[in-house]
Formats: sequence, structure tokens, C-alpha cells
Amino acid sequence: METQGPPDKKYGSSHYIEEKLAKQKEIDDWLPITASRKAKWWYSAFHNVTAMVGAGVLSLPYAMSELGWGPGVAVLLLSWVITLYTLWQMVEMHEMIPGRRFDRYHELGQYTFGEKLGLYIVIPQKLVVEVGANIVYMVTGGISLQKFHDTVCPSPSCRPLKTTYFIMIFASVQFALSHLPNFNSISGVSLTAAVMSLSYSTIAWGASIERGVQPDVKYSYRPSTTAGKVLDFFSAMGNVAFAYAGHNVVLEIQATIPSTPEKPSKGPMWRGVIFAYIVVALCYFPVALIGYWVFGNKVEANILMSLNKPRWLIALANMFVVIHVIGSYQVYAMPVFDMIETVLVKKLRFKPTGTLRFVARNVYVAFTMFVAITFPFFSELLSFFGGFAFAPTTYFLPCIMWLAIYKPRKFSLSWWSNWVCIIIGLLLMILSPIGGLRQIILKAKTYKFYS
Repeated sequence: METQGPPDKKYGSSHYIEEKLAKQKEIDDWLPITASRKAKWWYSAFHNVTAMVGAGVLSLPYAMSELGWGPGVAVLLLSWVITLYTLWQMVEMHEMIPGRRFDRYHELGQYTFGEKLGLYIVIPQKLVVEVGANIVYMVTGGISLQKFHDTVCPSPSCRPLKTTYFIMIFASVQFALSHLPNFNSISGVSLTAAVMSLSYSTIAWGASIERGVQPDVKYSYRPSTTAGKVLDFFSAMGNVAFAYAGHNVVLEIQATIPSTPEKPSKGPMWRGVIFAYIVVALCYFPVALIGYWVFGNKVEANILMSLNKPRWLIALANMFVVIHVIGSYQVYAMPVFDMIETVLVKKLRFKPTGTLRFVARNVYVAFTMFVAITFPFFSELLSFFGGFAFAPTTYFLPCIMWLAIYKPRKFSLSWWSNWVCIIIGLLLMILSPIGGLRQIILKAKTYKFYS
């Protein structure tokens, strides 16, 4: 009779298991998303405001000019309702299993679709969203800095500088802030950014009212051809999709809130989300509707570019935009840092050190700066990224996960709600990148690199 040998020293001993768990905890405590769980509900509020009210709000009057009054108002309202609903789903799914938290979007995807398939579905989209947002914020920060400079010191008093230099100045701030270790450490930056978003939005619509409806204002579509009108319509839908993009970081934000069986994190998280969405409405609707009402189809892609007086106020608004997108960049970069550092430490077995973090984050910021300098197309990038990646992760991927996990009764209200969101999201994903790509191609014909 064969006797059973002693347990394998490497895999069978409780000491080894304890060591492995301790090492895992040490790594989790080092990674930026799971390092600190002491956030309050108001952290959720201002993080969500900073994540959503970024570059998108300034492009909404331009989107309205491509959509028209009726469709424009409908798209804005419908997007606000749908994205609030899908954000609620994400908050609920964060800890739907007792004792377990899905701290990252891809972890929820893995639970829903399987370990490998979940990664393949979520990670590419999430990276496109977050890296794309950071590139757009680099462009926005640089252009707003340039507008501030040109307003405060107009030509010929000051020599005009290339947009490239302003993007590099903006990036220099990101090189410094990117070494804040985790989400809670950027709370001050995020809070300041949230306050700035409400401030410059108010300046944008307030200055528009002060300017008054332009004598030659027209509300007709800009292109003369049917094809041009249709493609601009698609492009505008992408701009709106980009404006509601907070879902990509919502689980990571919720991961910073403490949770117990008696007081789960979804309570304070949802309170913060409601507050954030009220602020979003106060920013988006006045800017979009008043901006379009005043300037019509002659409004610029960034409404602050249409406003020149009073000079001091427009300069202040542009500086507020710069401060805001500094915070927005950090909120979207933190999950990317988490993914990069997870791969380096868990897959490639690097030691979790400050040097590793310093090099990895500097390389990432340098990459987004390089792409922003090379392709500084503001509204076109909004439209393309908004449709291609923001629409899936914001409009319909949460609904697909909800249907797969909770399996609501067929033809029930929940079933219908989710399928309507999925269909709208799919249309956005397919149609809006077409318009955005067309705009990029048209602009690229006359664009000179690093000019």
C-alpha cells in the first residue's frame, strides 16, 4: 500500500500560503487604486465632476450647431438620463458579491465574461478611453494656455508662440503631479478641478449672454451637402458621448471608499454621483443651449474661442480650463498607472519601488505629450474617441454586464431599459467615429506637423 508523503514544502505549507497572501497585500497596498480606502462621499462627488466635465463641455455649443435645436436638446437630455442609469448599474455591481469588491473595470469584466475574454473585451476599450482622454486633455490644456497668453498679451505686443510649446508647458505640470502615489493623494487637485469646471462653465454662458445674440446669427446646418450634414451629425454625437465619460473610472473611485456589510460603499458613492450629476447638468445645459443661441452655426469648436470680451474674464476662464484639465488628466491617468504598475510588478516581477514608478509614469506622460503635439485636433479627437471607445464603456457595456449577471425577466422594464441603452450605444459607437475621422482627415490636409 502506497503511503502519502509529506505535503509539498513550496505549495502545501500554510506558511507559504501566508507568505504569498502577505506579499499580495503588500503589492495591493502599493498600487494606486487599492492603496487607500479612506475616502468620503464628497470625494466621489468631485472626482466624478472632474472626470466628466472636462474638455467636453466647451464643445457642446459646437455639437448643437451640428445637431440642430430639436435633435440637440434630445441628445443632451437622453445622454444625461442613460449615463446616470448606467453609472448606477456600475455602483451597484461594484460589490454585488458579499465579501468581494470589483475595484477595477476589467475585474468586473472578467467576472462577467470569463478571466481571459473579460480582459480582451474591457482592457483595450478602457485603455483607448483613458489614454485618449489624456491626449485630448493635453491638447485642451495647451490650447487654453495659448488662448490665455494671446488674450493677456496680444500681438504685436508679444510674439505669438506655437501650440507645441504650450502643450509642453502643460505637460511639465503633469510630469510633477503624476508622482502623487494614489487616488486619495490627488483629492486636492481633483477638488480644485471640479470647482474650476463650474467656474469656467458659468463664465462661458454668462459671457455669452453679455455678448448678446449676434446680428447675423443663423441656426442652419453648416455644410451645404446632405452628406456633409449627416457626417457632422455623427461627429456631434461623438462629442456628446465624450462629455459623459466618467464611467471608465467609477469603480476605481468607489474602491477608495471604505465598505462593511452594514455600510457598503455604494451608499456614499451614489450620494456623490447624484451631487456630481446635478453639477454636470448646471455646467452642460446652460453652456450648450446659450452658446448655440448666441452664436448659432458660427460658434467655434471651443466656445471660449468665440468669446473675446471682456478680455480679463476670458483670460481667467481659459486659466480655469487649464487648472481643470490638469485635474482631469490625473483622474484618468491614475487607473492607467495602476494597470502599468500591476503588469510590471505582478507579471514582469519588478520590485514595487519608487524608481519603477518614477520611470513608468514619466514615460506615459511623455507619450501622451508627444501624441498631443503631433495631432492637436481638439473637436475632431473628441468626436472620434467619444464614439469609438467612450460609447461602449459608458452607454452599453454596463448594460450587457447587468443582463449577463442579474438576468432580468424578458420584456420586463429592466430588460427593455438595458436593450434600449445597448442599441443607442451601438449606434453611437458605429456612427460617430465616421464623422470624427472625416473631420480629422479634412483638417490634416492643411495641417503641418509641429507647426
